[in-house]
Amino acid sequence: MTEAAAPTPARDPAARRKEQRGWYWYDWANQTFNTSVTTVFGALYLTAVAKADASADTVRNGPTPCTDDRGIENALQNCDIGVFGLHFPAGSLWGYLLSVATVVQVVIVPVLGAIADRTQHKKGMLAFFAFVGATAVMFMVFASGTNWQLGAALFIVAEICWGSSIVLYYAFLPEIAGPDERDRVSARGWAIGYLGGGVALALQLAFYLNYDAFGMTEELAVRICFFTSGLWWAVFTVIPMRRLRQHQPATGTERGPSVVSAGFRELASTVKQARGFPLTLAFLGAYLIYTDGISTVANVSAQYGSEELRFDNEVLIVTILVIQFVAYGGAMLHSFVARYFGAKRTILGSLLAWIGVLIFAYFIEAGQQLQFYLVAVGIGLVLGGTNALSRSLYSQMIPAGKEAQYFSLYQISEKGTSWLGPLLFAGIGQATGSFRYAIIALAVFFIVGFVLLTFIPVRKAIKAAGNPEPRVL
Repeated sequence: MTEAAAPTPARDPAARRKEQRGWYWYDWANQTFNTSVTTVFGALYLTAVAKADASADTVRNGPTPCTDDRGIENALQNCDIGVFGLHFPAGSLWGYLLSVATVVQVVIVPVLGAIADRTQHKKGMLAFFAFVGATAVMFMVFASGTNWQLGAALFIVAEICWGSSIVLYYAFLPEIAGPDERDRVSARGWAIGYLGGGVALALQLAFYLNYDAFGMTEELAVRICFFTSGLWWAVFTVIPMRRLRQHQPATGTERGPSVVSAGFRELASTVKQARGFPLTLAFLGAYLIYTDGISTVANVSAQYGSEELRFDNEVLIVTILVIQFVAYGGAMLHSFVARYFGAKRTILGSLLAWIGVLIFAYFIEAGQQLQFYLVAVGIGLVLGGTNALSRSLYSQMIPAGKEAQYFSLYQISEKGTSWLGPLLFAGIGQATGSFRYAIIALAVFFIVGFVLLTFIPVRKAIKAAGNPEPRVL
């Protein structure tokens, strides 16, 4: 049922390893956007700028200002901002930005994947989205004072470009690594990505926390961190662009605007044919459930530490760094285990470990930093490895010539369900008045994912997709 032969990585081991090493560097390059911009500085700073704008309006129009002089994190929550005639609390800005960017990605990414598969211009498209996204992040240095609209627009552009580039980056995996190499290559990419994000964030935090020693304001220090994040992303993207190459011939001859219409036709054909790979879709369904649990734990851990365990920002920042650096070792450990037990068994073991981490988190005593850091170590050990092996196992189950399209489905489906975990966490926290019950409730995602994955015959799924089977699964 496939339309093309499985892509064959370079036969020369030295050439293959060189391309793989180049591929790793894009994980190193782009992770700073996900870590520094999205997780740490973006939400904090853009929300504060929006509140400064709302405060300026309230000063002019009468009510109490929305911000005070105690720093960015102490801005009050009850102030509104407006755009296109719509008004909403400034504290909600970040959530809306993420939502808008996600909706746009859901619409355009599948078409981009179809165009990439049809033209086989994955490398050029990856370069375009990476450099445009990095430039948008660098330009966030100009979002100052009350100009939150500029920062919001640039962040949306960067987030869309980041998500699009990730799909194209993933699509190279089946082309640069054979069936028995893929777990190792995927895990190493995740590991290097977490290491890169951790190094960049550590350097930026060292600068940010000592901004007064450099004669700067807190606002300027954050804006410089935005600029260096974009610069980091752009500079290190040059390495994979020099080493990745085209592995498959184009299946279309369209040029110019006709490429877009051909992309829609290609996507429609792929969606129709996807029904012929039910086991691949079943794996994708299982993945979407447990990855929602993974992303939710990663995203709410700081909230759990702050609201339930009463830790200050310094502890939460250290926790983020611990997760980043431990995730490097965790991904490499998963690669080693998968070599002997296979990707599926290793993922199943990792899901059980996630449940253990949540149980431990439930019993942490308020104010016990060491216990909280141990949870961060546990998250780091399973975070990168679970995602890395899921990526490599999924890549074995997709038909040749459709890599970008199937990985676009992988990416947007993950985003489409990413609201379930936070909703469960917030709902149970509100209903019970305790985030302890909310954190333990997230175990349901790992339990359901474990059960579903157990019953999926992955070897049969790989064979059905027309791909060679790895020795160990």
